[in-house]
Amino acid sequence: MDNRQIALLRGVNVGKARRVAMADLRELVEALGYREVSTLLNSGNVVFTATRKNAANSGARIEKALVERLGVESRVFVLEAAELATAVARNPLVSSKRDPARMLLAVTASAADQAKLVALTKQTWMPDEIVTRERVAYLWCAAGLIESKLAQAMSRALGDGVTTRNWATVLKLLALAQRA
Repeated sequence: MDNRQIALLRGVNVGKARRVAMADLRELVEALGYREVSTLLNSGNVVFTATRKNAANSGARIEKALVERLGVESRVFVLEAAELATAVARNPLVSSKRDPARMLLAVTASAADQAKLVALTKQTWMPDEIVTRERVAYLWCAAGLIESKLAQAMSRALGDGVTTRNWATVLKLLALAQRA
């Protein structure tokens, strides 16, 4: 059975050395045998359909191809569309009164990275907030990402073991994944 997947490239299009044209990213993912490939924004978000055979190692395959074909190193985090839908539905911090640009979904690379996120929940970050779920965390950064002590601590603790997307982008990715 085929499934929709969403790949989140960490750090792509940040600085001049890590720029990847979205047309090049689409071509790269298609060349790996994935179908119905679409990119969102100019920030390393790609939605595609994978067969059962090539779904299990999508992230590693894309990471390797980025280096080999485009000369760009980037950590790739892959979620199934159903997994992203569940993450959206379970967000305990979402509110119509909150700016979606200050609400983040953090996706971790491993159970060890998720444990580091859970450790952050043991501290007080007011007015910021963090809630963890399986493989993801929800962050509210009241003064914005750059000013957030919580976001800074998460970056220090996890390095490239986590990537984030603001809530508006998460919702657009989910809509794109559900269109096919």
